[in-house]
Amino acid sequence: MKITFAGTGKDFERRHVQAAGFQYQAISCRPLPRGPLGVPRFLADNLLGYWKASAFLRRQRVACVVGLGGYASVPMARAAVRQGIALVLLEQNATAGRATRWLAPAADAVCLALKEARNDLPAQCAIRVVGNPVRIGFGEFHRKGHPKRMRQLLILGGSSGARSLNESVPRALARLGPRLGGWRILHQSGPNDLEPVRALYATLELEATVTPFVADMPATLADTDLAVSRAGGTTLAELSVSGVPAVLVPYPHAADDHQGKNAAVWTAAGGCIAIDQRDPSGDFCDRLAAALGPLLRDGKSLAAMAGRMRKLARPSAARDIAEMVLNRSGLAKVGAW
Repeated sequence: MKITFAGTGKDFERRHVQAAGFQYQAISCRPLPRGPLGVPRFLADNLLGYWKASAFLRRQRVACVVGLGGYASVPMARAAVRQGIALVLLEQNATAGRATRWLAPAADAVCLALKEARNDLPAQCAIRVVGNPVRIGFGEFHRKGHPKRMRQLLILGGSSGARSLNESVPRALARLGPRLGGWRILHQSGPNDLEPVRALYATLELEATVTPFVADMPATLADTDLAVSRAGGTTLAELSVSGVPAVLVPYPHAADDHQGKNAAVWTAAGGCIAIDQRDPSGDFCDRLAAALGPLLRDGKSLAAMAGRMRKLARPSAARDIAEMVLNRSGLAKVGAW
């Protein structure tokens, strides 16, 4: 069975998809414009993407298209519907995105990471709540339990980093002083802010390992006791299956505030604490330090939060989704699994 990933053509995603051993197909596409001036370019790029996707599907004799919810999935998904090719959608967040809401009525199946997104979709859609898939390796590592091991605090801003976290988290940590004793800091900055973040830690006289990208996330999370993170669906799934509690700082400009809604699910379950950057009451660094301080010194609270994170994990999500894709496309009948 041949698997090809389609996307916007950005070098980052092309490089990592190909490094994982899969083929990559760039498709012209553009998100909804913010004003009328962007409408002609939006229509032209997405129409071109639709034509290119249609040709690709015919040429490759594709059996199934899986849409992951972003605007880049729309041209390929619409072309699949037009050609009668099976379409399976995966919604990764607590609220269904625009692409998922638009495509869901024509999809053969909609896989939800969280039951909360069900309310955003028509009742007649073929919906199944399966969780978010995570890469092979998560859950195979076991956290080292030696009492003298330094505990690890991991700062995650997503694959490209988060500038506001890069600028704020080191300053918040500097305010904690002795409470950082016994902790080591690993900060994923993204490639653009690598040197500025290293310089900031040095200026604040804090020891930290700063890396642009975490390649082996399963092993890293297995050695992590607490994270400061955005609240994307995949990140939360990885934290959950690894049993890592977190102080979540949802991206304030996420579409439909989906990261804030994701964070609400995890905080309600007791596995995370959420801080809203948009809250005008008090300095953000002060609020972040106030949330982190007690957790850094209270191992029992961290252990309890870690247990609640594991209860939110859906380790079989990837297999469940794969089986649905094979069944809906008819590939299961020919032994593709």
